[in-house]
Amino acid sequence: MQDFTLGAGLAALAFWGFIASVVVAGIWYDIRKRETQQETLRRMFESGRPMDDALMDKLLTMGGDKADRVDHGLKIAGVILLPTSVGLAILGMVLGMVYPETQLPLLGVAALVACVGLGLLGAAKMASRWYEDDSRSDYDRV
Repeated sequence: MQDFTLGAGLAALAFWGFIASVVVAGIWYDIRKRETQQETLRRMFESGRPMDDALMDKLLTMGGDKADRVDHGLKIAGVILLPTSVGLAILGMVLGMVYPETQLPLLGVAALVACVGLGLLGAAKMASRWYEDDSRSDYDRV
């Protein structure tokens, strides 16, 4: 069994602290963005300006990105993970030349990452069908 030192514990704590801070920052950013949209709408209502539906829709979707579609995010993640799995497999082969006991575990990790990447690409394909179904009119579905 390996003995872990104080430095290893601090490094693990720093890593998980960084992950937690990124998550909290993302949540905080979304909350602030919604608050500013609501503040804009509140000021417009208080000023007494007439509001039509087109202006309301424009203001509510102004902060939203076009990348909010789920299928785009899944496809990007899948495309990133597939070359990563190839890189892990190459790392396993090269590192296996020096330390043979590391080759099989790294090839297993590469296969796992490849499976996750393929799964994300399949999920992106399914999600893109949902957007196609939503974009068709009721007359096209007959």
